Amino acid sequence: AALLASGFFPNIPSSLITGLSIRFLISIMSEASKPKANLFQSMALGGASAMFAVNFTHPIETVKTRMQVSGLGIGQTCSALVKDEGVTAFWKGLPFAYGRELSYTSIKLGAYAPVRDALGAGGPDAPFYMKFLAGAITGGVGSVVGNPFDVMKTLAQTNKGDAGLGTIVGDMYRDQGIAGFYRGVQVNIARACVLNATKMGVYDMTKGFVTEQTGWSRKDVRTAFCSSFVAGFFMTCTVAPWDMLRTKLMNQPTDAKLYNGFSDCLVKTVKQDGVLSLWRGFIPIWARFAPQATLQLLTIEFLYGFFGFKSI
Repeated sequence: AALLASGFFPNIPSSLITGLSIRFLISIMSEASKPKANLFQSMALGGASAMFAVNFTHPIETVKTRMQVSGLGIGQTCSALVKDEGVTAFWKGLPFAYGRELSYTSIKLGAYAPVRDALGAGGPDAPFYMKFLAGAITGGVGSVVGNPFDVMKTLAQTNKGDAGLGTIVGDMYRDQGIAGFYRGVQVNIARACVLNATKMGVYDMTKGFVTEQTGWSRKDVRTAFCSSFVAGFFMTCTVAPWDMLRTKLMNQPTDAKLYNGFSDCLVKTVKQDGVLSLWRGFIPIWARFAPQATLQLLTIEFLYGFFGFKSI
């Protein structure tokens, strides 16, 4: 706006310059004057965003989970699913996924901005580690709340039979009680802290970088898209090993215990398949994380704006 007003572009009519300058200033002022969503409002919008996104990414999650359990490649896993169980098998466990998004993701995604601001890290010059801390806190808390849905979702996705949701839940409660729904909770907390710290921290910092380099506003859909895509890639790099161990721990039979906790699972996995096996399923994990992060973050940014709240 300053360059336009200073005559830097002499061929542009002054009336257009004035109009562009006014619109630019109004957009800045209107965004600055918007209220911030409180914790519960933000969590509700985060849950709604996650519910929308999971419909599109759940099939990729199912393929990733089957790959981690079986050790097969993408092509073999997909063809076996279609041949043996039908196309609808890609959406196995979707009701549990809805429960997970409404509990876990509503906290990790929706509570991020309020927690970040409470820590004093809401400004553009706030240190990156404070943004990562906010993401780790909301991710860790959300994982504890959503762990039962995570366990049930994993068992449903790996179930090759026709067991219904009630049967899966009933078998777990009969064999292991309430504790069974919290199997793998330690690694799930660690995974969630790493995932959300990376996701929200990288997203927040990338938005600042993109706005500086392009001149786009933080609420611009192009800014959100680029930032969420970058966040999705880095999430995959940091989370894949935790995701592998979580799947193995949660996929244990309801009437048997294959691993004595996180450390035992890690040692046995590395000893049997090597260190690189911890990143097995990297491509489908990234294929899920990138669009999921993009859809979730674009949707919550849209909802923030739709309801008159300041963007992340």
